[in-house]
Amino acid sequence: MSHWVSHHCANGNIWPATRRHHRLGKRKQLSITKSPTGIAGLDEITGGGIPRGRATLITGGPGCGKSVLALQTLVHGARERNEPGIFVAFEESAERIVANAASFGWDLEALQRKKLFFIDAQPSPDVINSGDADLQGLLAALDARAAQMGAKRIVLDSLDVLLSWVGDGSAAQREITRLNEWLLTRDATVLMTARATSSGELPGGALGFLPFMADCVVSLRHHDVEGVSQRSVRIQKYRGSGFAENAFPLIIGANGMQVAGISIAQSSKTASTTRVSTGMADLDAMLAGGYHAGASVLVTGAPGTAKTTLGGAFVESCCARGERALFVSFDSSRAELVRNLASVKVRLGRYVRSGLLRIETRHAAEASAEAHLLDIRTMIEEHNPTALVIDPISALGQQGNEFTAHSVVARLILLAKTQGITVFCTSLLESSGSSTEASRLQISTIADTWIHLTYVVHSGERNRALTVVKSRGTAHSNQVRELVLSSRGVSLEDVYTAEGEVLMGSLRLQREQADTADSARRLAERRRRSLQAAHERADLAARISALQRELALHDGEIAFLQDTERLADEGRSANRMDRIRRRGGGRAT
Repeated sequence: MSHWVSHHCANGNIWPATRRHHRLGKRKQLSITKSPTGIAGLDEITGGGIPRGRATLITGGPGCGKSVLALQTLVHGARERNEPGIFVAFEESAERIVANAASFGWDLEALQRKKLFFIDAQPSPDVINSGDADLQGLLAALDARAAQMGAKRIVLDSLDVLLSWVGDGSAAQREITRLNEWLLTRDATVLMTARATSSGELPGGALGFLPFMADCVVSLRHHDVEGVSQRSVRIQKYRGSGFAENAFPLIIGANGMQVAGISIAQSSKTASTTRVSTGMADLDAMLAGGYHAGASVLVTGAPGTAKTTLGGAFVESCCARGERALFVSFDSSRAELVRNLASVKVRLGRYVRSGLLRIETRHAAEASAEAHLLDIRTMIEEHNPTALVIDPISALGQQGNEFTAHSVVARLILLAKTQGITVFCTSLLESSGSSTEASRLQISTIADTWIHLTYVVHSGERNRALTVVKSRGTAHSNQVRELVLSSRGVSLEDVYTAEGEVLMGSLRLQREQADTADSARRLAERRRRSLQAAHERADLAARISALQRELALHDGEIAFLQDTERLADEGRSANRMDRIRRRGGGRAT
């Protein structure tokens, strides 16, 4: 077998001139220790990171993020944990890798001075054509460089490309065996990347042995769902450690890779009994004081039923208490949102200017539901709010995201709960007359408080109605209240019923006016009858007075006649006595 010509350029291009055999001894590791990757979410689903001092294999098709994951892990070790690293590139040049990673803001140039070393490991065309490639010289050079800089982490990027150079299957198997023996005798944390098929499997031959050789296998996928780009990561195996077995969404953003993994252990927090205002005194009364702090609130309704307005009133009340709030809108820009809500006396501009309120606008179609979730998680980490509004969260269930949106929403609510954030979500319904959560997301099953807004159409008029469908842990009102938006603000009308029906809007006004007119008529009638009765009483009193006077005259006449008769009797008696005396002085008998 001919030998490759050795050359070592300034950028670290190394290939061997001779092949040497090493005596290899297998080291024993009694327990697993882990090296954090620094990738948000990935360390959670792996229980702390990749195995320290062992080999991890990263597989996936083109564009999955294999190199990004490996390089980000290397950068985290060098920057945050004082673990120098070496990146061996078999496919792309080190210069291109550094250039591609420049957008992540990792400052690789500064790290290259002391803690990070790149090796261009692409062989010359002569070596490839001869089929005389092997790993012995490269691994020896790696040992020397690792010893020189005290490297703790090593990346072997695109091993499949290397194996395609070595020739037939037996030669490739030989180099895989050589690599395995080298890994077993080193104390470095090694990450290997290799291409997989569209189904996620490695091609046959020597590559098929890589998953058995590695202690941890990370599988990445990148596929298209109805025009929406979806990336995911799954831990295929992890020797000596537990891990989350399901696939988790990931994105490659401005700061590198993020994984939407949330630890279940984080969710075991004490349920708060503290109430936070809804921003509407009448709604607070319906909910026995407001929402529970740290709860999830869902407001459903057709377009124009004031879902956004309730969200604005909620964050305004939070900011008025001096708390930080985050409002993520999939409908309106910040300027439009502030202007529109100001028309109903919900003034958010002052809190945006003070920094208490952060309003972010996103377009649902510009990324997958998982990407939006991780974007929101980054906003939460940056702003540290106590209140979060997503308006509308149903936008995440757009075409291409239907199968993942419910899971995304569930993880978002769990994320908010673990941090004590009261999350307020609006959801657009298909039908204005529906009283059930009609979207595919089915958020109502996981929300703590569900408020439904609808239209009541009567006599050519459309009015808004509010109902508290459920509120866990709250003795809430079961009334249907009219929601009124005006320049004076947002309010709930007192319930007004007639013949068992709740009346709203102009119909209520007409009925109130009719009731007022009827009350006025009844009052006027009572007054008329009162005056009539008073007149009749006065007339009767006058008649009684006249009769009393007539009676008094009759009584006087009777008394006069009685007196006259008495005087006459007394006169006759006196005359009689006088006649007796004149006749003889005798006594009258």
